[in-house]
Amino acid sequence: QVQIMESGGGSVQPGGSLRLSCKVSGLNFAEQTMAWFRQVPGNQREREAVACIKWTGEVTHYTDSVKGRFTISREDAKNTVYLQMNNLMPEDTAMYVCAASIYNLCAQNYMDYWGSGTLVTISS
Repeated sequence: QVQIMESGGGSVQPGGSLRLSCKVSGLNFAEQTMAWFRQVPGNQREREAVACIKWTGEVTHYTDSVKGRFTISREDAKNTVYLQMNNLMPEDTAMYVCAASIYNLCAQNYMDYWGSGTLVTISS
């Protein structure tokens, strides 16, 4: 059974940092493209792809608003992908959801498995 478990969310002030973790089990993690998406609670819009990293370790995507502030990385030995978020802004407030895909595409429709998310709130 595939399990994707996010952690590390919380409430911080603008300018603060958080590190999200996503641990995967039940999959050959080393073969997966891993991604972080986010969705604003109560917003029915499609989830936004924040960052993606291929099984090779190549980072294939950052959404424009997080470039230079967020870093995605993976540790295959721990079946875990991370999202380091620095200089957080109120507009980063969202549910952050981890996803896995066998495809090398960073798009919601190509993700095979999803976690339930971890909430990040940026507020002064």
